[in-house]
Parts: sequence; structure tokens; C-alpha cells
Amino acid sequence: MENDKRIVRVFLDNDEVPLAEYQPPVKMVLDTTKLTDGKHTLRVIARSTDGIEGVKEVPFVVRNGPAITVVGLGENDVVDHHIPITINAYGSERNDMFIVTGSETPTAIPAWVWVLVIAFIAWGIFFLIRHLTPANYAALFVPLCVLPVKKIRNGHNPLSRNERHRNIK
Repeated sequence: MENDKRIVRVFLDNDEVPLAEYQPPVKMVLDTTKLTDGKHTLRVIARSTDGIEGVKEVPFVVRNGPAITVVGLGENDVVDHHIPITINAYGSERNDMFIVTGSETPTAIPAWVWVLVIAFIAWGIFFLIRHLTPANYAALFVPLCVLPVKKIRNGHNPLSRNERHRNIK
């Protein structure tokens, strides 16, 4: 192990000076609070015991500041005249308590929700047209006084359901 030439160098972005040098295996903590928000690259150069080097680059994005959303203007939009824009910025400024104050950005209802609602309403209208007809539900459309009344024997009406419907017409 004394002749171990293995080494791992960790670089951040395009720095020539390594952020850290380690003997493998490496466990490290990258403190992103000292980095600016935006795109960065972690470059790792490792050398084997034979002196052969390998390089691995890992791009990542730092967002320590507040999350910013812009509603009403998208990337590469072509615009003219006056445009209403809503800008919201929220983050975790306080670690000791959580208070919701303007942390939600108003957005439009997704199109799939509208499609689902319209399909449900259309199915309901289809069901009503298909099944709520006087032939199926005579009692809902014809008052009871219009139906002919015959003598009831043993507690039931002698007319069958079909005969009652024929008498309505």
C-alpha cells in the first residue's frame, strides 16, 4: 500500500486547482452554499495504480436562492404590446418554522382536467337522453291522475307494467 499511486482529484467548473485530493474510495460533502446559483460542472480525475487517468464530468445546477416562477412569459416567446406577467419568488428563508405566505404560483387548469370534465358531462347528457324517456320512467313524466285506475285485487294493480304504458299513449 505504500506504493499506492491511486489518487482522486475533484475540480469544480474550469478551475485548474483541485477542490480536493483523496485516496480512493472517496466520500465527500460538497457545500453548495458557497457556489453561485446556476449551472456548474464537477470534474473528477482518477489515477490508477498503473498511472492511467480517467475523467468523469458531472453537470449540475445549484439553486440555493429562492425559486422564481414567471407566468405569462415563456422562454423564446414572441410578444407584442402589453403582456400581463406574474412573478413569484419563494424559498426556505426560515428553518425554525413553516408559514405559507404566497408560496403558490397561480397557474391555469391543465387541459386534461377540462377534457375529463367535458367527457363526464357529455356522458351524463347521453345517459339522460338514452334512459330518461317516458317509456322507461312513466311516473316521472306523467302525473298519476292521467293513468286509468282499475279495481285493485289483493293489494296489487291488475294491469301489468306494459299495459300501464300502453294506456298512457
